[in-house]
Amino acid sequence: MKASLFVTCLVDQFFPQVGEAMVRILDRCGVTVDFPPEQTCCGQPAFNSGYTDEAREVARTLLRAFAESDVVVSPSGSCAGMIRHWYADLFADDPALREQAEAVAAKTFEFSQFLVRLLNRPDLGAYFPHRVTFHPSCHGSRLLGVRDEPLQLLRAVRGLELVDLPYAEDCCGFGGTFAVKMGGISGAMVTEKVEHVCATGAEVLVGTDMGCLMNIGGRLRKLGQPVRVLHLAELLWEGMQAADESGVTQ
Repeated sequence: MKASLFVTCLVDQFFPQVGEAMVRILDRCGVTVDFPPEQTCCGQPAFNSGYTDEAREVARTLLRAFAESDVVVSPSGSCAGMIRHWYADLFADDPALREQAEAVAAKTFEFSQFLVRLLNRPDLGAYFPHRVTFHPSCHGSRLLGVRDEPLQLLRAVRGLELVDLPYAEDCCGFGGTFAVKMGGISGAMVTEKVEHVCATGAEVLVGTDMGCLMNIGGRLRKLGQPVRVLHLAELLWEGMQAADESGVTQ
């Protein structure tokens, strides 16, 4: 199978190790990965701020970038959700571009979705002997329906103790532009989220969206909490390497 990596702005600019982990995992799974260099932002920040024309222009670039891709895989349910749920509406008045938008949307998947639903690989043979809790991102779970896929992947990791996060489905307060426009409310929300994370006694917080993880991780550091924050791809790749080194297979 061939897949194109849609790396997202945050991963490209701040967390490249997440994209690298994705590529290494997909390569281990026998997937040939390419990276269309024309790709840019999905347009979600502009779209959410009411700048529809600007979002549409950015979206045109992304549609061209992935027009020939067999499958598009992203480390973000938020960005994948933008493509899957809003691109067709952006081009509602242009039948040709709407058709292109629908075609790209139909082949775009969040990382855990792709592994579990398309590749049928919920068990990657990873080994990660730590206490872990999982934060589900709002867009991933509510827009894309990504709910059990990350948990299936985590439950299959040898040595990993997965503990429930209290009020897991509560938003972390990031919400992209929401954190800027409503800073006080956003700060209160992420503080509450951090309290719930710390209550689990987990050594590691894992998630599928770097926006959420950047927000929660920043507050954890500010409060001096030693919880490690990882994207799901980072944890899985680290666990796969650990399994290779230790010889743990079951």
